[in-house]
Amino acid sequence: MANIAAAVERGLSWAVPATRRERAAALWSFGYFFALLAGYYVLRPLRDQMGIAGGVRNLPWLFTATFVALILAQPLYGALVAKLPRARFIPLVYHFFVANLAIFWLLLTLGVAPVIVARVFFVWVSVFSLFAVAVFWSFMADLFTAEQGKRLFGFIGAGGTAGGLLGPLITIQLSKPLGSVNLLIAAALLLEVAVFCVWRLEHAATVHVGARGELQSAPQRIGGSAFAAFLEFVRSPYLLGVGLWVSLMSFCATIVYFEQANIVAAAIHDRDAQTRIFASIDLAVNLLSLATQVFITGQVLKRFGTGIAAGALPAVYIAGFAALFLAPTLAVVVTLQIVQRWMNFAIANPARQVFFTVIGREEKYKAKNLIDVVVYRGSDALYGWVFDGLQALGLKLGAIALVALPAAAGWLVLSMVLGRAQEHRAAAIDSEAAKLADPTGGANLDGPYLDEANLADKNLGGAEFGAVSEGGAITGERA
Repeated sequence: MANIAAAVERGLSWAVPATRRERAAALWSFGYFFALLAGYYVLRPLRDQMGIAGGVRNLPWLFTATFVALILAQPLYGALVAKLPRARFIPLVYHFFVANLAIFWLLLTLGVAPVIVARVFFVWVSVFSLFAVAVFWSFMADLFTAEQGKRLFGFIGAGGTAGGLLGPLITIQLSKPLGSVNLLIAAALLLEVAVFCVWRLEHAATVHVGARGELQSAPQRIGGSAFAAFLEFVRSPYLLGVGLWVSLMSFCATIVYFEQANIVAAAIHDRDAQTRIFASIDLAVNLLSLATQVFITGQVLKRFGTGIAAGALPAVYIAGFAALFLAPTLAVVVTLQIVQRWMNFAIANPARQVFFTVIGREEKYKAKNLIDVVVYRGSDALYGWVFDGLQALGLKLGAIALVALPAAAGWLVLSMVLGRAQEHRAAAIDSEAAKLADPTGGANLDGPYLDEANLADKNLGGAEFGAVSEGGAITGERA
């Protein structure tokens, strides 16, 4: 029996790059992200098809409408975060989205204003995808340290990727026998599974922390103002740099998305065929991402750091825009879409989430959400009109890709600067944590819930230390 137990322990250690104390939290985080993205990927092909059904020329308006909706939702979310503890406001966010899905299902089933509902659904899924995932990663940044994030965020991200594999399979296999509209029910059920995982994850965190007696056994409410996110963002050169990184990512992704929409609309006219090709892209992306996250992501982050890992994505766009300039075809745009999303999910996104482990706790839920949701989708709206304007000037799809290439190059440089800033902040926090440790060994600071934000909030490193770039964009000023 002892040999069997040892073998099981070795197997778990290989599969889950977590210590025994971290394992329960890592597994429930995996399950949470699995259910969340499975639900989203059931909806994503429907959103893309409805975006085309609403008219490709209307996409800039849909992106703008999404941004307006996010502007209105951000202070409401900030108020929720300020007034309620984490264990209450996170489930409330997902229950709200489930209620929305029930309304859409009813409207689409009854055939009420199908074109208008299709456009509203496109906006809603865009809002949902950002808010739901931003809340998840805020939770992860609140639970784990930078060092743990480098080890565990790839594995946790693999949960989302595995869910992303299930979602397109559900859509491909069931859209015809059940009808696309009824897939909204499946998405709602998956979101409720995610809520269950949130509850179990909170329980795992409480039990662990209570056993160690280092932190409070129940997470407190975040507090602060509903509008604190904006001030936190504009006062921090580090957060402004991360916001610019996200905006440049949005620029490149928006250019590729609009090129894909135009090329697919011109090459494939059947709506069901369009839905299937979008689902097939999702399936390919998630197969590649899952293999990478399980075997490679953690090693890349530990060996090369967040700067190089984050810079892998703009490097893909540089090559992709050059290819689109030379041959703006369906095969090229589909290949670029698959590769850039694969690199984003598998390498760049885990690195970007580690950027947020070295800021204060309130910033993780407010300023981070502002960046991940409002800055990102606001950039989408802006760059959607930029694409439309470039077309109005007479530029063809290949020429637009060429115009986008220098932005991708600047984004690559910024990735390196932010990577250095994050490493400096993490080192400063580790140094302060070591000073606080009991020299006799009585203090244990190596568990999964040493909150770097607590150190940052006390001006022990997280909010104090930046990095100096050649252009001065990220400085050593107080964040």
